[in-house]
Amino acid sequence: MSRVIVIGGGPAGMMAAITAAEAGSQVSLLEQNEKLGKKLFITGKGRCNITNAGEPEAFFANVVTNPKFLYSAFYDFDNRAVIRFLDETGCKVKEERGSRVFPQSDHSSDVIGALKRRLDRSGVKISLNTAVKKIMTQQGANGITAVTGVVLADGSELAAGSVVIATGGASYPSTGSTGDGYRFARETGHKVTDVFPSLVPFTVKEDWCRAMQGLSLKNVAVVFRNDEKILYKGFGEMLFTHFGVSGPLILTASSFYAAGRAGRDGPIRAGREMTKLTGHHEAILSVDLKPALTTEQLDKRLLRDFEHNNNKLFKNILPGLLPDKMHQVMLALSAIPEGKKVHEITREERSRVVKLLKNLEMTVTGVRGLEEAIITRGGVAVSDIKPSTMESKKVKGLFFAGEVLDTDALTGGFNLQVAWSTGHLAGYSAHVVNEGNAFNY
Repeated sequence: MSRVIVIGGGPAGMMAAITAAEAGSQVSLLEQNEKLGKKLFITGKGRCNITNAGEPEAFFANVVTNPKFLYSAFYDFDNRAVIRFLDETGCKVKEERGSRVFPQSDHSSDVIGALKRRLDRSGVKISLNTAVKKIMTQQGANGITAVTGVVLADGSELAAGSVVIATGGASYPSTGSTGDGYRFARETGHKVTDVFPSLVPFTVKEDWCRAMQGLSLKNVAVVFRNDEKILYKGFGEMLFTHFGVSGPLILTASSFYAAGRAGRDGPIRAGREMTKLTGHHEAILSVDLKPALTTEQLDKRLLRDFEHNNNKLFKNILPGLLPDKMHQVMLALSAIPEGKKVHEITREERSRVVKLLKNLEMTVTGVRGLEEAIITRGGVAVSDIKPSTMESKKVKGLFFAGEVLDTDALTGGFNLQVAWSTGHLAGYSAHVVNEGNAFNY
């Protein structure tokens, strides 16, 4: 019996190895790190947002790039299947706000432990500290190129009937995601689309933004636009940093910024609009600090506050409107002197305050690097991959799974679901090809 080799011990790789082994193949899992699941360990701040328990429509609505490509993979092994898989392997889960699914223990190590038990139970041979240098292929008399194995970093060769590339993307390179999968893909004749950091903080131009470093805002609304075109609208939480802004809202918005940088047009779905960024790629982030009130309602509230605090200094009524770290910023942006009393505030000045509260604008100059990105946008072109099997259209017996593919999703467990689904489908398909029951070529 020939071997199935899986390159990469992340979620997609472990799932592929388990699936191929449980189907009956002899499987070798090669991981260049000293342990499995190194990036999985830090996901969700160490809690591991395993998947999302929403309906299938919600899953596809939250996939930003190439959602249709994932139809077969998702329906082959969907979110319910992931939950059952972990439950059967001794990892109980719980559902939280936004249908996010986490291990009951809140420890990602329990997810990794469950996967490791399943790997051991299915007889997968795990080789740690083992880097792959090259994918070996051979062209047959029929003109079809097929995979024959891999060459390791030490020069030794491992023969295989199928190889699954699940090496991850290029984000968090400290966890081993060094982009080797892209190199393997190019060397075997596959197209790799441009790679960008995604689900990543924004850098901004304004210095006053940095003055609020560490301030977290909850229940705010943001609009992210470029050249008056709306890229993203959302409601939730954001965070000011020493370089700009971060937090859940910003990470989500960054997916659409990255999409524009990649020069793609995207569909409008689930209330999200994605369009190309133009010019020098500066964009505007507008924050509504009081989304529960209309501009008129906020103006009336401000008038009431002014009437009740007529003789106070304007700066002394700000604690009722804003967090402490925003007071000096509001004074500076509104151009109202610190010593000015409330009864001295003009209608124009009051209007400026209302506008700032409803439309605090920042100039987004870019995103942080891949070392801070949760995921990578871009990767192995899905036009080169069969969506029904995850097999290459160019090399028989070569499969791709997980973040190495040009498909990515928003936060909420959707990216890990992509890894589980594509890993499961690639693993089973690799077993079938390995057994000689080839699909149509």
